[in-house]
Amino acid sequence: MKRILLIATGGTIASSEDGNGLSPTVTGEELAQAVPEIAQVAHVEVAQLMNIDSTNMRPSDWLRIARAIHDSYDSYDGFVVLHGTDTMAYTAAALSYLIQESPKPIVLTGSQKPMENPFTDAKLNLYQSLLYATDDRSRDITVVFGGAVIAGTRARKQRTMSFNAFKSVNYPSLAYVRNDRIIRSGEHMLGIRHNAKRAPHTEPRFFDALDEAVFALKLTPGMNPRIFEALKASYNAVIIETFGIGGIPEYENEDGLSFKQAIFDWVDSGRTAVITTQVPEEGLDLGVYEVGRAYAEHPGILKGDDMTTEALVAKTMWARGVSSDPKTVKELFMQPINFDRMDWD
Repeated sequence: MKRILLIATGGTIASSEDGNGLSPTVTGEELAQAVPEIAQVAHVEVAQLMNIDSTNMRPSDWLRIARAIHDSYDSYDGFVVLHGTDTMAYTAAALSYLIQESPKPIVLTGSQKPMENPFTDAKLNLYQSLLYATDDRSRDITVVFGGAVIAGTRARKQRTMSFNAFKSVNYPSLAYVRNDRIIRSGEHMLGIRHNAKRAPHTEPRFFDALDEAVFALKLTPGMNPRIFEALKASYNAVIIETFGIGGIPEYENEDGLSFKQAIFDWVDSGRTAVITTQVPEEGLDLGVYEVGRAYAEHPGILKGDDMTTEALVAKTMWARGVSSDPKTVKELFMQPINFDRMDWD
């Protein structure tokens, strides 16, 4: 029977009501005891890393989770991270960059209802996550939730209350869990050819640094381009969520400053700018409209293509954590990792 480390971090799955709203109070050991059926699936040991609402999850906590997995990697066959749903997609993406090419599965799950709720989804999500983590074909970082298995870089919380809270954005779910069976997607097996060209590593690659000074900026009608100047004091990189397929306004502010001038100045100063779209599906193409084409080839501007904002934030933090050199950042950013972007070449 395989050995699985259950890493508890808090979240709704571990929450209880104390009269002031739900907050995490239940331990990982208690969560495991609430689903005795898992003893038939794996030998489970528990590590209580933290017990927080995932709204309070920070990049430093991502590093704590990654270090915990690194330190115990040789002792277990797989890992299941219990996590709150609100920022689970960010953590799954971050772990995808901090722990690359893992031959052992690292699964994130949680629930929409606390474990103690009589109508909870927590028990099934925990059971199915362990089932997936013990399968011989499972690897890398995934989210297992509501019966779907999603690549860690493609997950997004789509619903605030329903049990099928997460969806896989711009890429098919890797598998589905039905009863005690794992049904893997044919598209996933075909899609491996478009993923990163895997070197023949027998060990995963761990990273231990992130540049937290990354800001996600959603354009809104009438926004002042001066926002980029205001961000310079605190941030080294900005993820720009544009309109539609890549539209950036052409108007100037009252001082004659345009978005083009502001963004070009941002990247020319050595900072990183990533352009994506605020539209949830189908991705970016800066070459379609005049309002986007000027940014397509400017040095230092990185294109998010069909990646999620969650993955873009985490990948930019990781790339800049490795190096602040713009050329190196671009090379790292453009590498497809854990299905985060399609490598059509």
